[in-house]
Amino acid sequence: MGTDSKPKESSGKGKGKQAASGADDGASKGKGKGGKSSDAKGKINEAYKKLQDGWLSNGDKVPPAEFAKIAAEYSECPSGKKGSDLGWFPRGKMAGPFQDVAFSTPIGATSAPFKSTHGYHIILCKGRKN
Repeated sequence: MGTDSKPKESSGKGKGKQAASGADDGASKGKGKGGKSSDAKGKINEAYKKLQDGWLSNGDKVPPAEFAKIAAEYSECPSGKKGSDLGWFPRGKMAGPFQDVAFSTPIGATSAPFKSTHGYHIILCKGRKN
């Protein structure tokens, strides 16, 4: 959920484990017109509000299990059924904005909602390995 301000790694070879939830706005798949994008934006903002109300407004980090519950409830991505855990991936595997946010979100932190070519996302960065 897609959740961000994680420090960039100095090496271009780093890998990050990201759990992310996205609400697909349909634009990248050519589905729907008009209202679908605003529905997806409203849905991602609602999910983020739940995260804020539960943890982020208190300065707390969202527990991965709680992030997964919200992802399962709100995500329209196939990964949503498994709590939107995308596993480990290297730089260069994910598209532009998604990769930028994933590798700039601090470990343990949750990103703000953002849009990529695949929809809206919030990222919870679980860790990185070299």
